[in-house]
Amino acid sequence: MTKKIKTRDRILTTSLALFNAIGEPNVTTLLISDELEISPGNLYYHFKSKGDIVNELFDQYDAEMRDLLSVPEDADITLDQISIFLHLLFEAVARYRFLYQDLVNVLSRYDSLQTRFRRILGKKRAAFQTICTSLSRQGFADFSRHELEALCEQLTLTICYWLSFDSLSHLDDREAVDPGRGVYQMLHLILPYLKDGEKDEVYLLSQDYL
Repeated sequence: MTKKIKTRDRILTTSLALFNAIGEPNVTTLLISDELEISPGNLYYHFKSKGDIVNELFDQYDAEMRDLLSVPEDADITLDQISIFLHLLFEAVARYRFLYQDLVNVLSRYDSLQTRFRRILGKKRAAFQTICTSLSRQGFADFSRHELEALCEQLTLTICYWLSFDSLSHLDDREAVDPGRGVYQMLHLILPYLKDGEKDEVYLLSQDYL
């Protein structure tokens, strides 16, 4: 039993690495079994299709996102905590970057993931709204209602499409991922709405991600 669980985990780990490295559409179950040096039948014993592997990897991604995005609505969130949150968020996205680098194509091929991904987008937007509302409540920032809505939409859009944009500078190397550059951009989206003292603090925090 232990051996079967270990093999299943190896299949998931190897599949994720291949999906990230060369893109999910370019990976076949035969390639995965070759990479693992196991028979296609052994892989089929654990996963009936590549779609089953994608779905299980999405389960892992979904669990990580739900845990990370559970931001308490009444929390007084510090600026340092925001930078850490963004860093963890970009790291999670980078771990499952095959989803984001081929987002539209992946979701069009796996209908069952579409509703779940939209739900995650909603949780991201809600987490950003909670964070920005906390900044406003503590007197660290000023947002009008429309500014708050637009900023949260922009933050959600950036986290969703940053990897695709960033990969344009290194199309020959899908492994060259730098979550820090994304964190830097997100902090600078928030920066204009902060009070002077907090603006200086966030600017200094952002320099660590260059």
